[in-house]
Amino acid sequence: MAVNSYKDDEQSLERSKTQTMMRLFSYLLRYKWQIVLVLLIMGYGVAVSLVNPLIMESAIDDHIAVGDFGGLYRLLIIALAINLFLVVTVKVRMYVMAKVCNEILLTIRQQLYTHIQKLDFQFFDSRPTGKILSRIIGDINSLKDVLSNCVTSLIPDGLTVIAVVVIMVWKNPKLALASMMTIPFMAIGMVYIQVKAHPRWQLFRKKSANLNAFIHEDMAGIRIIQSFHAQEETENTFDELIAEHRTSFYDAVRMSDAFGSVIDFSWGIGFILLYYTGIVILGVEQVTLGTFVAFGTYLNMFWQPIHNISNFYNQLVTNIAGAERIFEIMDTQPGIADDEGVIEMPPIQGEVTFENVNFSYDDKVKVLDDVSFRIKPGETIALVGATGAGKSTIVNLISRFYDVQEGIVKIDGHDVKKVSIESLRRQMGIMTQDNFLFSGTIKDNIRYGKLDATDEEIVAAAKAVNAHDFIMRLDKGYDTELLERGGGLSIGQKQLLAFARTMVSDPKILILDEATSSIDTKTELLVQEGIEHLLAGRTSFVIAHRLSTIQKADRIFVVEDGRIVEEGNARELMEKKGVYYQLYMAQFAI
Repeated sequence: MAVNSYKDDEQSLERSKTQTMMRLFSYLLRYKWQIVLVLLIMGYGVAVSLVNPLIMESAIDDHIAVGDFGGLYRLLIIALAINLFLVVTVKVRMYVMAKVCNEILLTIRQQLYTHIQKLDFQFFDSRPTGKILSRIIGDINSLKDVLSNCVTSLIPDGLTVIAVVVIMVWKNPKLALASMMTIPFMAIGMVYIQVKAHPRWQLFRKKSANLNAFIHEDMAGIRIIQSFHAQEETENTFDELIAEHRTSFYDAVRMSDAFGSVIDFSWGIGFILLYYTGIVILGVEQVTLGTFVAFGTYLNMFWQPIHNISNFYNQLVTNIAGAERIFEIMDTQPGIADDEGVIEMPPIQGEVTFENVNFSYDDKVKVLDDVSFRIKPGETIALVGATGAGKSTIVNLISRFYDVQEGIVKIDGHDVKKVSIESLRRQMGIMTQDNFLFSGTIKDNIRYGKLDATDEEIVAAAKAVNAHDFIMRLDKGYDTELLERGGGLSIGQKQLLAFARTMVSDPKILILDEATSSIDTKTELLVQEGIEHLLAGRTSFVIAHRLSTIQKADRIFVVEDGRIVEEGNARELMEKKGVYYQLYMAQFAI
């Protein structure tokens, strides 16, 4: 099983981490009052944590040392009260932040999903579905702790560090200086680790996307895998991908874990310098026992927030790669989009014109080469030719799933680029060889073609394509629940439902792209009988390799190497004994 597309890491644009962080944190500004409440609660918590060492110092030096136990008890009651209230406020803070963060993740996920829905086919052609899913689910989930800790850790811990430094310098500048001499070493170490860790976490995110992409397609193609007994090969591929995923994770974690080691080393050396300065250099006669206890507590209060900030920084380095991948897709502009000043497409009559159209998917190989034609309203046009000749490309340009490089595609005289995409496509019915059905009822699947369709319209559409009889034979009829992709139905039945979905939209232009390729001959006769009257009065494009299905077409275009090499009805083309005649004879030769 070829897996190069899964082993190839996605190429990401280099982005400013600062800009990514600011963009991510901007979502917090939508919850100003909740953030203000959380900050007030945390301000109270910081104040309590700063007061507690002073209470300890006062208890030792002002009460215990002089035997004032009444004052000690009063001090302890005050300390107990303010700390119990702190416990309650912490619970409130945790609830508020959890709700805010979950709502932000929901907003980002909705924005990302909505944006992806607008992207053109070339975006989806260029990457496996699993890699897109990894951004919608995994990358967004990774942002929760970053958003939460930005408020609940970074801000209060930063304030605590500043306040502790001020208090320590106020209490004893020499002890404060000695305690913080290791900060430059810590800063250098953290910068070095960050530079090394960030690309490792970017690689890990890419390996996760590779793994998700493989699993998604492996599950989707499980019937093929089992049919060809390819389980062992896919397992080997899975093992390779999981090994790359594991290795990239270990590599990133080993580097990120060095944050803690640098902090712990600086913390320990700071304590040694504190006690060495206080005991050896200054002497115990210059520093009271209460001051030593308070300084030891403040030093812990200094390094613990530093440790928390480093963990947040580490977490940020770990997960900022996910934010970069999310915003990269959000910043991807649809290749097919409404230009400024587009108008609503008026009700379509059905005239379709190609004027010297050239098209290429990769800007190298021409798929259509100077194609021109005019279709009158109500005509049924059949497109035939070898695979890759350009038939599907023609109808994709009519629907504006792609844009021409040169030339103009017009409908009723309107350049399709100058009308809104929504007003154009809602008047078209498109039926492809991929008869995709969604999980849900049969009624819901047919209604997908026209979301406001009544039950009567749904039944009428099903009857028109001869799907009604088999639907009514099911236990729950139109309310029968379908599994993913219509599991449980035959290929022909799924094709009939897809026909009904297209027909209920009452399109002005109908496109059938190999729409009967999966239907047996008997079912095909039923479908042809059902759709003949629906084709009447509509401009229709029918792509078919089975030439028996297009004998009644008004005109047949024979497409070869991106050009229309023959044109006429079935009788005229057979009389020419050209390309169409050869295709027909090859197909029906005995």
